[in-house]
Amino acid sequence: MFKARRRIIVFTSNIVIGLICVFLTLYLVPKTSFGVSVGIAGVIFTILLLVSVNLSNNAIERVQDKVLTTYETGLLTKFIERLRFSYTVDDFIEAIHDVLEDEADCSVLYVDAETNYIIYNSPDRLTAAEKTSNQLEMNFPESWKDGVYFLGDELGVVSNIRNSRGFFLSTHKKHLYVFCRYTHLFDNLIYQRLFEEFERFEDRSKTIAELTEIAGLSQEWEQLAETQRSFLPQKIPEISKLDIAAYFRPLVNVSGDYYTVLPMDEHKTLVMLGDVSGKGLAAALVMGLVMNTVKIIGNKEDLAGVVKAIDKAIKGMHLQDKYTVLFIGIIDTEKMTIRYVNASMSDPIIVTRAPDGYKIKPLTSNCSLIGIIDLDEVEVAEQRLFRDDLILMASDGVSEVMDENGVELGDTELYLNTIKNSAYKSAHHIINDIADLVLSYNGDKKLRDDVTMLTVKVEG
Repeated sequence: MFKARRRIIVFTSNIVIGLICVFLTLYLVPKTSFGVSVGIAGVIFTILLLVSVNLSNNAIERVQDKVLTTYETGLLTKFIERLRFSYTVDDFIEAIHDVLEDEADCSVLYVDAETNYIIYNSPDRLTAAEKTSNQLEMNFPESWKDGVYFLGDELGVVSNIRNSRGFFLSTHKKHLYVFCRYTHLFDNLIYQRLFEEFERFEDRSKTIAELTEIAGLSQEWEQLAETQRSFLPQKIPEISKLDIAAYFRPLVNVSGDYYTVLPMDEHKTLVMLGDVSGKGLAAALVMGLVMNTVKIIGNKEDLAGVVKAIDKAIKGMHLQDKYTVLFIGIIDTEKMTIRYVNASMSDPIIVTRAPDGYKIKPLTSNCSLIGIIDLDEVEVAEQRLFRDDLILMASDGVSEVMDENGVELGDTELYLNTIKNSAYKSAHHIINDIADLVLSYNGDKKLRDDVTMLTVKVEG
């Protein structure tokens, strides 16, 4: 459906351009030489072609959005959206029940092909029948290649979608069979998107299951920590006009602190740093959940939407008293701004050069804790940036470290003066100076919290 409409749009625009150029040439020939007429028509053709391509692309995008969000295909799009924020098998089954069964009137069979274990089946005659599962097991063994396939009346693969009575997805030795008599009405474009999201879900659920198994059964905390650290950036990306450095020192192997740097386009970069309440497995799970939610969400420009998605994901885990504070922002080096949401983080600041020295501008909190209470309307703030500005994000393990008298570092002039005196340096050197201060201020005592920092120097 979408491909046909796209061809019609492109064909129509080409015909219109061609006719305009023919008419222009015929109109100009009596008034000028043939060569001049053709030249003028060629210039106009080029201009019209550029305009047409832009208009066609916009029209194609509108058609694609309409095709994917309306009629029968819109139901699969809705299921994909639910799948995007599913983290456990229970979440997945709930999405199947709410969308595929209740709304789309489909029957579903979800199988672990490696063990031939039926994880879920719809309560109807087809998917609940032992004959069906046996036939599918015989037709599609564990070694079946990953991808999307269409099912015929005999529960085998058919190449003609019009003869299909359903489809199935195969990845990670998991098979998801969806039986639907109107399968041929789904636009072909949707299947690849559904497969990719199903694949990501299997990756996600496997990681969370591994975290739980490692912590709950074997108590191999170092392995758990390695799995958790895989969520963090393995290397800070090199970004034009930005100098970025990070510092991560967990109190124990497993941390609730997290950070990320995600380039969005040539000028925009998303930065985030946060801290999950508590320690141990639950904090590690929430940390991984937050990182994954931000990574997979489509519209990262919508910071309020990102924060709401994180809030929904944490609440969906049903972990008692677990929440996160975080700072998330988009740095735009073209507009020289930072748009941000500060969800109860106490320390993010901008250090900017002034005629009488460096000044500190706080990026104050404009959002409540995430994941435990009802969110009010999430506001997005914006600050102007200037060349050589320093943006510093830090967990409370930095500001709340105490000296021998119980005075927190964040309450001292020493902390602010160290930041100001280091502001002219590179991001890497600034973060090292602050880390050295934290350790020396703490003295010989054991640190009481994770220490995590992210610094960004705007090079303009």
